[in-house]
Amino acid sequence: MIWVNGTLAEDTAATLSVLDHGLTTGDGVFETVKAVAGQPFALNRHLDRLTRSARGLGLADPDHGQVRAGVAQVLAAHPMPLGRVRITYTGGIAPLGSERSGSPTSLVVAMSSAAPRPDTTAVVTVPWRRNEHSAVAGLKTTSYAENVVALAAAHRAGASEALFANTAGQLCEGTGSNVFVVLGGRLLTPPLSSGCLAGITRELVLEWTGAEEAELPLDVLERAEEIFLTSTLRDVQAVTKADDRTLAGPGPVTLKAMAQFAERAADSLEP
Repeated sequence: MIWVNGTLAEDTAATLSVLDHGLTTGDGVFETVKAVAGQPFALNRHLDRLTRSARGLGLADPDHGQVRAGVAQVLAAHPMPLGRVRITYTGGIAPLGSERSGSPTSLVVAMSSAAPRPDTTAVVTVPWRRNEHSAVAGLKTTSYAENVVALAAAHRAGASEALFANTAGQLCEGTGSNVFVVLGGRLLTPPLSSGCLAGITRELVLEWTGAEEAELPLDVLERAEEIFLTSTLRDVQAVTKADDRTLAGPGPVTLKAMAQFAERAADSLEP
C-alpha cells in the first residue's frame, strides 16, 4: 500500500502524473525514516529537514500533519519489525521544462522492509566531486543520479558505499551516509560547509558522543585510526576496508559510539 496525495492505494494502483516535476526534472525532496516495530524513529527531525529541503528548492512548506497521517496509514498497512518509510514531496505537475506551473505539490509515502545492517562494511572513494557551492548543496533532493552512478561503482568494487570529496579536495560524505573518522583519538566528521547532508543520525551522534566537526582532507581515510558511517538504516557502522586499506574493527571509539547510539535510540522514538 502506498499513500499518494491523501489516498492509500495498492502499489499497482498508486499513480502520479508523468508530467510531475519530480519525475521530469527531479524537482522534489525526500526523507527516509526508519520504522521499528511499526513506529517511526526521529520523525520530528526528519520532517524538519524535509521542510528545510523544500524551502531550499523554493517549494511550499509540506503539511506535517498530512505527512504524519500518510506515514501512520502506511505503517498500519505494513506491520513489520524493521521498515524503510520513504516520504517524497515534489513540485507537482508542470510543463516539460525547468519552470514550475504553480500547480499543487505532490506527496507520496511508501514503505518497504529493511534488514538489520552488519556491524562492518567496506567503502571506496570515487573520482567525482560534491559541489559544496551548488544551489542544492546540503538539500535532500530527488536528483540522485550522481549517487546512483557512484554507488554502482562501489558495488562493482565489492563495497557497500562510495565516499566523495568536495571541490576543495576535502572529505565530504557518502551517497547515502555521513562519515566519521578517529584521528589522534578525536572523533571527527566533516562540517556542513563541506557540502554534506545534515544527516539525522549524524546529528544524533554529534549530540550523544561528543564528536566534533572538522575540515578533513580526503587522504585522512589513509591514516585514520577508525572510520565509521552513519545513516538512518546503518545507524553506526564500522568501516573495516577503505579502498585498498584494511582496518581492524570495530575499534574502541566506534564500539562506544555504537553502544551509545543504540542505548539512547532505545530510550525514545523522538530523540
